[in-house]
Amino acid sequence: MTLVKLFLAGHATALVFGVLGILIALPNPQLWSNDENARAVFAFGMQWGGASHIVLGFAAMVAYGALTVGFRRTGIFLAAAVAISLTYELLGTGTGWPFGAYSYTAGLGPTVADRVPATIPLSWFYMGFACYLLAQMVVTRFRPPWASAVSVVLGAWLLTGWDTVLDPAMAHEDMPLKFWVWHETGPYFGMPVKNFAGWVATGLTFMAVARYFWRGSVDIAPRQAIVPAFVLVLNLLWAAVLSGQVGLWAPLIVTLTVGMAPLTVPLLLWRSARPTSGSSSEVRNQSAG
Repeated sequence: MTLVKLFLAGHATALVFGVLGILIALPNPQLWSNDENARAVFAFGMQWGGASHIVLGFAAMVAYGALTVGFRRTGIFLAAAVAISLTYELLGTGTGWPFGAYSYTAGLGPTVADRVPATIPLSWFYMGFACYLLAQMVVTRFRPPWASAVSVVLGAWLLTGWDTVLDPAMAHEDMPLKFWVWHETGPYFGMPVKNFAGWVATGLTFMAVARYFWRGSVDIAPRQAIVPAFVLVLNLLWAAVLSGQVGLWAPLIVTLTVGMAPLTVPLLLWRSARPTSGSSSEVRNQSAG
């Protein structure tokens, strides 16, 4: 877990560094332009800041997955998430489907086919993996009918919920730095609604493929879910700060009340219903793979 904690600390630091750069350094060059060292830090942040938080989040979830669900399952989820999300992103930036018409800027590192930053599929993996493991924790606690399908749908829902606050902030005209730009508008704070259909479709596809090749579910106890929960909350806070900076509070409300409800409501119900004494209710993982 030491390696996981180091990667998480780096991920959090990079996110904070990025927020400070976007919201303070970029609009106020007088704070750093007269100092050579400050200019070097700014240049590094502009070139690598966006990519670094993704790479560190990716590394943290790979290390965490290897410890909790095993190398095989982590590798399967990684391969499915990267291959499928990259396919959807290449399709989206080339045709406008399934997300809408958009393109990436130069702020996220080297690109694939001159269209999609190579870090983007890594972002789909680490956030998708965190959301899916949290969904597995809910399914472990409640054991609903069709549990495998429920875990996939819930994971994709949580992943899309994150985007309901992230995308409006990044697309807003007052954002000093954008990692992507939209070439069409829509009713959701200027964004096309089909963007979220694309997010749901992408998450459902790679989570369903990974679940199929896992050949079995995993039981995630609450204590084991601290890391994916931290990753999800941290990235939600990052998006919320950006959204609030441009005056967009409504997307945050949508995310908390709709996007995160399938996670928070069941856990609150479970917490209030669990016994106050007796043996631990944590359930061990099935085969780690």
